[in-house]
Amino acid sequence: MNAVTDALPDGMSTCLWGAGKHRAPFLDWRWGAKVDCVADPNDISIRSFETRDQAACDKLYRAGLLGGTLAENDSGLDLDDIESVYMKTDGNHFWVAQTGDGTVVGMIGVQHHDEDVGEIRRLRVHPDYRRRGIGSTLIERALRWCEEHNYLKITLDTFMEREAAIKLFQKFHFRLNRTRVVNGRELHYFYLDIYQSDEKQRED
Repeated sequence: MNAVTDALPDGMSTCLWGAGKHRAPFLDWRWGAKVDCVADPNDISIRSFETRDQAACDKLYRAGLLGGTLAENDSGLDLDDIESVYMKTDGNHFWVAQTGDGTVVGMIGVQHHDEDVGEIRRLRVHPDYRRRGIGSTLIERALRWCEEHNYLKITLDTFMEREAAIKLFQKFHFRLNRTRVVNGRELHYFYLDIYQSDEKQRED
Protein backbone atom coordinates (compact mmCIF):
# COMPACT_ATOMS: atom_id res chain seq x y z
CA MET A 1 0.00 0.00 0.00
CA ASN A 2 1.54 3.28 -1.00
CA ALA A 3 0.55 6.77 -2.08
CA VAL A 4 1.86 10.31 -1.89
CA THR A 5 0.83 13.75 -0.75
CA ASP A 6 1.51 17.11 -2.37
CA ALA A 7 4.15 17.68 0.30
CA LEU A 8 6.47 14.86 -0.74
CA PRO A 9 7.43 12.44 -3.49
CA ASP A 10 6.73 9.30 -1.57
CA GLY A 11 3.92 7.63 0.08
CA MET A 12 0.76 7.25 1.97
CA SER A 13 -1.94 4.63 2.07
CA THR A 14 -5.01 4.32 4.18
CA CYS A 15 -7.36 1.64 5.42
CA LEU A 16 -10.99 2.09 6.44
CA TRP A 17 -13.34 -0.17 8.32
CA GLY A 18 -16.76 0.19 9.84
CA ALA A 19 -17.69 -0.20 13.49
CA GLY A 20 -19.63 2.55 15.19
CA LYS A 21 -22.56 4.91 15.14
CA HIS A 22 -21.61 8.55 15.47
CA ARG A 23 -20.07 10.74 12.84
CA ALA A 24 -17.02 12.66 14.01
CA PRO A 25 -18.05 16.30 14.64
CA PHE A 26 -15.41 17.73 12.29
CA LEU A 27 -17.24 16.33 9.28
CA ASP A 28 -20.12 18.73 9.80
CA TRP A 29 -17.95 21.77 9.16
CA ARG A 30 -15.10 20.24 7.17
CA TRP A 31 -17.34 18.90 4.44
CA GLY A 32 -20.05 21.49 4.52
CA ALA A 33 -19.08 22.82 1.10
CA LYS A 34 -18.99 21.02 -2.23
CA VAL A 35 -15.50 19.57 -2.81
CA ASP A 36 -15.92 18.43 -6.42
CA CYS A 37 -14.76 21.78 -7.72
CA VAL A 38 -11.81 24.13 -8.18
CA ALA A 39 -8.88 23.28 -5.91
CA ASP A 40 -6.93 26.53 -6.29
CA PRO A 41 -6.99 29.84 -8.18
CA ASN A 42 -5.25 28.26 -11.20
CA ASP A 43 -8.38 26.39 -12.36
CA ILE A 44 -7.46 23.02 -10.92
CA SER A 45 -10.51 20.73 -10.72
CA ILE A 46 -11.17 17.26 -9.31
CA ARG A 47 -13.07 14.69 -11.40
CA SER A 48 -13.53 10.95 -11.63
CA PHE A 49 -10.91 8.91 -13.49
CA GLU A 50 -11.44 8.19 -17.18
CA THR A 51 -9.66 5.57 -19.28
CA ARG A 52 -7.69 8.24 -21.10
CA ASP A 53 -6.02 9.20 -17.79
CA GLN A 54 -4.21 5.86 -17.36
CA ALA A 55 -0.87 6.94 -18.84
CA ALA A 56 -0.80 10.21 -16.91
CA CYS A 57 -1.56 8.44 -13.62
CA ASP A 58 1.13 5.86 -14.25
CA LYS A 59 3.62 8.67 -14.86
CA LEU A 60 2.62 10.41 -11.61
CA TYR A 61 3.01 7.16 -9.69
CA ARG A 62 6.45 6.37 -11.11
CA ALA A 63 7.67 9.91 -10.45
CA GLY A 64 6.80 9.51 -6.79
CA LEU A 65 8.66 6.27 -6.10
CA LEU A 66 11.52 6.52 -3.62
CA GLY A 67 14.73 6.03 -5.57
CA GLY A 68 12.62 4.85 -8.50
CA THR A 69 11.82 1.53 -6.79
CA LEU A 70 8.75 0.03 -5.12
CA ALA A 71 8.57 0.19 -1.35
CA GLU A 72 8.43 -3.00 0.71
CA ASN A 73 4.74 -2.46 1.45
CA ASP A 74 3.72 -1.73 -2.16
CA SER A 75 3.21 -3.87 -5.27
CA GLY A 76 1.79 -1.24 -7.62
CA LEU A 77 -0.44 -3.84 -9.27
CA ASP A 78 -3.63 -1.88 -8.69
CA LEU A 79 -2.40 0.86 -11.03
CA ASP A 80 -1.84 -1.44 -14.00
CA ASP A 81 -5.53 -1.13 -14.91
CA ILE A 82 -7.19 1.66 -12.92
CA GLU A 83 -10.43 1.37 -14.89
CA SER A 84 -10.94 -2.27 -13.90
CA VAL A 85 -9.58 -2.11 -10.35
CA TYR A 86 -11.15 1.15 -9.22
CA MET A 87 -13.97 2.15 -11.55
CA LYS A 88 -15.61 -1.21 -12.32
CA THR A 89 -15.47 -2.72 -8.83
CA ASP A 90 -18.12 -1.94 -6.21
CA GLY A 91 -16.75 0.11 -3.33
CA ASN A 92 -13.78 1.42 -5.30
CA HIS A 93 -13.24 4.79 -6.97
CA PHE A 94 -10.46 6.95 -8.39
CA TRP A 95 -10.13 10.69 -9.02
CA VAL A 96 -7.72 12.96 -10.83
CA ALA A 97 -6.87 16.64 -10.46
CA GLN A 98 -6.58 18.44 -13.77
CA THR A 99 -5.67 21.88 -15.03
CA GLY A 100 -7.90 24.02 -17.19
CA ASP A 101 -6.38 22.51 -20.33
CA GLY A 102 -7.03 18.95 -19.15
CA THR A 103 -3.52 18.08 -17.95
CA VAL A 104 -3.63 15.56 -15.08
CA VAL A 105 -1.51 16.83 -12.17
CA GLY A 106 -2.80 14.77 -9.23
CA MET A 107 -4.67 11.60 -8.29
CA ILE A 108 -6.15 9.60 -5.42
CA GLY A 109 -8.14 6.38 -5.09
CA VAL A 110 -10.35 4.42 -2.70
CA GLN A 111 -10.11 0.63 -2.84
CA HIS A 112 -12.61 -1.66 -1.07
CA HIS A 113 -11.61 -5.08 0.26
CA ASP A 114 -13.77 -6.72 2.95
CA GLU A 115 -17.15 -5.66 4.26
CA ASP A 116 -16.94 -2.03 5.40
CA VAL A 117 -13.20 -2.09 4.78
CA GLY A 118 -11.26 -0.08 2.23
CA GLU A 119 -8.11 1.86 1.53
CA ILE A 120 -7.52 5.40 0.32
CA ARG A 121 -4.57 5.01 -1.98
CA ARG A 122 -2.26 6.54 -4.55
CA LEU A 123 -2.29 10.19 -3.57
CA ARG A 124 0.08 11.96 -5.93
CA VAL A 125 0.55 15.57 -7.00
CA HIS A 126 2.93 16.67 -9.75
CA PRO A 127 6.01 18.44 -8.29
CA ASP A 128 5.22 21.64 -10.19
CA TYR A 129 1.78 21.84 -8.58
CA ARG A 130 2.56 21.00 -4.96
CA ARG A 131 1.79 23.30 -2.02
CA ARG A 132 -1.28 24.71 -3.75
CA GLY A 133 -3.82 22.76 -1.72
CA ILE A 134 -4.40 20.14 -4.41
CA GLY A 135 -3.39 17.24 -2.19
CA SER A 136 -5.70 18.46 0.57
CA THR A 137 -8.58 18.82 -1.88
CA LEU A 138 -8.03 15.29 -3.17
CA ILE A 139 -8.03 13.98 0.41
CA GLU A 140 -11.25 15.87 1.15
CA ARG A 141 -12.93 14.42 -1.94
CA ALA A 142 -11.92 10.89 -0.96
CA LEU A 143 -13.04 11.37 2.65
CA ARG A 144 -16.42 12.66 1.53
CA TRP A 145 -16.84 9.64 -0.75
CA CYS A 146 -15.86 7.29 2.07
CA GLU A 147 -18.44 8.84 4.36
CA GLU A 148 -21.10 8.56 1.67
CA HIS A 149 -20.22 4.87 1.29
CA ASN A 150 -20.30 4.22 5.04
CA TYR A 151 -16.61 3.67 5.69
CA LEU A 152 -16.33 4.48 9.34
CA LYS A 153 -12.64 4.55 10.22
CA ILE A 154 -9.66 5.69 8.18
CA THR A 155 -6.01 4.87 8.69
CA LEU A 156 -3.07 5.94 6.58
CA ASP A 157 0.65 5.31 6.44
CA THR A 158 3.22 7.65 4.99
CA PHE A 159 6.97 7.97 4.57
CA MET A 160 6.70 11.74 4.94
CA GLU A 161 8.97 13.47 7.43
CA ARG A 162 7.29 13.14 10.82
CA GLU A 163 6.54 16.77 11.61
CA ALA A 164 5.38 17.56 8.08
CA ALA A 165 3.06 14.54 8.14
CA ILE A 166 1.60 15.51 11.50
CA LYS A 167 1.00 19.06 10.31
CA LEU A 168 -0.73 17.91 7.12
CA PHE A 169 -2.97 15.24 8.60
CA GLN A 170 -3.87 17.00 11.83
CA LYS A 171 -6.02 19.42 9.87
CA PHE A 172 -8.12 16.40 8.88
CA HIS A 173 -8.11 15.30 12.55
CA PHE A 174 -5.96 12.24 11.95
CA ARG A 175 -3.94 11.00 14.93
CA LEU A 176 -0.48 9.46 14.81
CA ASN A 177 -0.76 5.85 15.93
CA ARG A 178 2.70 4.28 15.52
CA THR A 179 5.92 4.36 13.50
CA ARG A 180 8.10 1.57 12.13
CA VAL A 181 11.23 1.48 9.98
CA VAL A 182 10.99 0.17 6.40
CA ASN A 183 14.12 0.06 4.24
CA GLY A 184 15.82 2.51 6.58
CA ARG A 185 12.97 5.03 6.49
CA GLU A 186 10.30 5.77 9.08
CA LEU A 187 6.78 4.74 8.08
CA HIS A 188 4.17 6.62 10.10
CA TYR A 189 0.66 5.27 10.72
CA PHE A 190 -2.24 7.66 11.30
CA TYR A 191 -5.93 7.02 11.93
CA LEU A 192 -9.20 8.92 11.83
CA ASP A 193 -12.57 7.79 13.21
CA ILE A 194 -15.38 9.04 10.99
CA TYR A 195 -17.95 7.34 13.16
CA GLN A 196 -17.42 6.59 16.84
CA SER A 197 -19.10 4.13 19.17
CA ASP A 198 -21.04 5.34 22.22
CA GLU A 199 -18.23 4.12 24.44
CA LYS A 200 -15.62 6.05 22.48
CA GLN A 201 -17.64 9.25 22.64
CA ARG A 202 -18.00 8.93 26.39
CA GLU A 203 -14.23 8.53 26.69
CA ASP A 204 -13.68 11.69 24.64
